[in-house]
Amino acid sequence: MFNLTNPEIIARLVAAIFVGGIIGFERERKSRPAGMKMHILVCIGACIIALIQCQLTSMTVDYNFAHPKIVGALSADTARLTAQVVSGIGFLGAGTIIMTNKTVKGLTTAASIWSVAGLGLALGYGYYLIATFGTLIIFFSLTALAYLIPMGNINRLEIKLNEHQTTKYIKQVLKKFHIDIENTDVTIKRDEDGSRNYTIMYTLEVPRKVDTSQLVFELSDNEQVDYVRLLE
Repeated sequence: MFNLTNPEIIARLVAAIFVGGIIGFERERKSRPAGMKMHILVCIGACIIALIQCQLTSMTVDYNFAHPKIVGALSADTARLTAQVVSGIGFLGAGTIIMTNKTVKGLTTAASIWSVAGLGLALGYGYYLIATFGTLIIFFSLTALAYLIPMGNINRLEIKLNEHQTTKYIKQVLKKFHIDIENTDVTIKRDEDGSRNYTIMYTLEVPRKVDTSQLVFELSDNEQVDYVRLLE
């Protein structure tokens, strides 16, 4: 396991590029903060750390065999560098997580980065079976799982109104599109003439098949609606 030839080292690094590229391609296709380059670099970096650990262990074992009188004086912890990768990669993942108001984004991308680091370590240590099936399972979780388990997207809808009664119209439109309201925040401002302006922020569970452009068009069709913005 630890005595590596140059072809073995090259093969593991190339495999890390391939594995990181597969997961990164899926994230890149969805325009996520960490795309193909990030996942490839993380996977290669983790693989390199594992390869260094293998080489250090091999050198330590060879040195102890060559100098039996000092066996025990020189040792190599086979998990020390690996542990630093597992904990250190969390800082990269944290950089992809964004919290705006009550919405948290980037958790899936952070998890994929952490998972890719694990795949890189597996490849670096030569656990090809673990890396292969791990890649397939992760890719399946990021792509096909969402279609097998029907779940709506959580979106935020910002609407500015002149009359509070218009909220009935908004709820009717949302019901027409089979959209559930998870939360509602209302802000009221008074103009100089005493009239009220309402800014309503809805947190919605939107079915995947909903045409969001058509939804925005119908909501803005009301004369009392001044502004509509749908945030993913």
